[in-house]
Amino acid sequence: MTPELLSPAGSPEALRAAVQNGAGAVYLGWGDFNARRNAKNFSDGEFADAVSYCHLRGARIFLTLNTLVTDRELPQALEAARTACRLGVDAVLVQDWGLFDVLRRALPDLPLHASTQMSVFTSGGAGELARDGCERIVLARECSAEDVAGIRAACGAEIEVFVHGALCMCYSGQCAMSALVGGRSGNRGTCAQPCRLPYGLDEPAKKACPLSLKDNCLAGQVPALSDLGVDCLKLEGRMKRPEYVAVVTGIYARLLAEHRGPTAAETAELEEAFSRSGFTDAYWQGRRGPEMFGTRPENAPEPKELFARARATYEKDDRRTVPVRFRCSIPAGESCTLTASDQDGHTVTVAGPVPEAARTRPLTAGEVADRLGKTGGTAFRCESAEVTVGENLSLPASAVNALRRDALAALAAARTAVPLRREEPVPPLPESDCAAETPALTVSLADLRQLSPALLAEEPARVYLPLEQLEALRSLPESGTEWCATLPRVWRDRDEDDLRRRLAHAQALGVTGALLGNIGHLSLTRDTDLRLYGDYGLNVYNARSLAYLRDKGLASACLSFELRFAQIRDLRKVLPAEALVYGCLPLMITENCLVQNRTGCRLSRGGPAVPAQAPCREPHTLRDRTGTAFPLLPAYGHRTEIQNSRPLWLADRTDWKRLGLAYARLRFTTESPAGCAAILRAYRTGAPAPALFTRGLYERGVE
Repeated sequence: MTPELLSPAGSPEALRAAVQNGAGAVYLGWGDFNARRNAKNFSDGEFADAVSYCHLRGARIFLTLNTLVTDRELPQALEAARTACRLGVDAVLVQDWGLFDVLRRALPDLPLHASTQMSVFTSGGAGELARDGCERIVLARECSAEDVAGIRAACGAEIEVFVHGALCMCYSGQCAMSALVGGRSGNRGTCAQPCRLPYGLDEPAKKACPLSLKDNCLAGQVPALSDLGVDCLKLEGRMKRPEYVAVVTGIYARLLAEHRGPTAAETAELEEAFSRSGFTDAYWQGRRGPEMFGTRPENAPEPKELFARARATYEKDDRRTVPVRFRCSIPAGESCTLTASDQDGHTVTVAGPVPEAARTRPLTAGEVADRLGKTGGTAFRCESAEVTVGENLSLPASAVNALRRDALAALAAARTAVPLRREEPVPPLPESDCAAETPALTVSLADLRQLSPALLAEEPARVYLPLEQLEALRSLPESGTEWCATLPRVWRDRDEDDLRRRLAHAQALGVTGALLGNIGHLSLTRDTDLRLYGDYGLNVYNARSLAYLRDKGLASACLSFELRFAQIRDLRKVLPAEALVYGCLPLMITENCLVQNRTGCRLSRGGPAVPAQAPCREPHTLRDRTGTAFPLLPAYGHRTEIQNSRPLWLADRTDWKRLGLAYARLRFTTESPAGCAAILRAYRTGAPAPALFTRGLYERGVE
């Protein structure tokens, strides 16, 4: 089956451009809970009109509610989904686990799609969501053809792939750079795109933009995507102009219909419409490297001729019309009738006046058919007209015209009819109250060398150790702490045998807990007897998310560090909650190794931990235009994690101890073993802040 083509609609004009150029569906934002809040988006009236406009012309329409929402915002987000459901929207895209859980229970007939910001890139993660009733999974843009094929074969839900448009440097849903540096959260729909700015690796920033990826273009892979059984091809661009949407949608619609790659002229038009130093399909090919990166000049000229042709496709008459078959009967002595049918199975019948005996020339079937064919100004076109007229009868032209208008109006009503859907009450939160008077201190380490007797002497309640480094140990130190393995935040299906082997070794050492930062970790750990704890990568923003993870078997969960203290305090702790209280917070996790891109080291992607002798294991920083240095850490699979420039410091405060948290975590990254122990001791004693520090987002919050 041909995949659905899903186009962006950042405005009513862009929606028309998409539909008139062949989109099978469009996605749009309405209200305050979508990941492109700075797009023009839709008013209430425009949204209702958009649903009718799309359904009349045979296109589906999806609402994006794909941001994190607070407890106070959840009722508004649910009401937006309810309204959309009543208007007949075809699906809702979500990121927030709590909103996802509420919607699947309160609106059980409304299809839900997992946004790419849920960070799904394995069969286990996709399967988890499919079992929870998710109709479609939008996979991470970093997935290769091999990854997609494996997930498609293993998952019962539909699979959607981004095929054209901007690529984020960080895995979607895992980026905090815009939030921590500028207070504008990508998880809340206001990303300021700091990845497009200049940076230097271990040197001042000049002109290089090592975080700015070229736009993705899989136009040449359309036949392969279709053959893989991918259900939907998604075009990015809700911030783009309607003309851009028209150009890109029109080309991909042709490629899908004709099962082919683009011509040279079509490739040139795609690039002329918008590109950043050309395009890349490296992720799809299973590659990465410096050739993937590019920028766009600030004053790039508008392609006036191309965009003028694009506007002509949607500004005037309907190019996308619905074929209709008419069957008209005009018998003697009875009311005339007209039946109209479309290709989607809708059939309507309307009646008109009783014909009179002809006084001069009798009415012919051909005359009636000609009048039925005059559907100009509507969203329909006459495909055929079968007419039966009794002998020597007369019927005014106005009556035939009225029949046609009534039939098309009835057919339009049938095509835009809202399906019957159940609305259930929102189930109450669990009665359990897991709030604590004061939190126990936990620590996470980036390197086993940070594990020292002095650190353990401070008696942390838990120690989180990187799973991929535990293999170097033959035993764990004797301590009263709980030993937990931190699972890699990003991996692939092909890595899972390796990870399961490492988990078995960790358990043999005496590790009793696992820290999960992705929904796909559940399938890796469910058959173990490890206690499961949620990490910050799960983006827990409300009590409903805690309840969802509680139902998944988690024993505690780390809250998002984008929440303010007041929001954490008011969040009902239906599951023991943890928060980060110290450390250089993670800004990005990237598929590309930034050091490899600069030095050219040839370590393979994926697989085990980065070897100790690799260049990216040495200390490196990324510097912005102000000279601010962001430490780089190697991540599993030869990826990179960018850290904030200053550590979060709360040791001299006491308010974080009164938020109901069960655990407060000190996140150690580049600190020395002695430094780790000293900082944990400082949190025991309430030491003053160092010269350079940050309070994070706990006071100022995010947009």
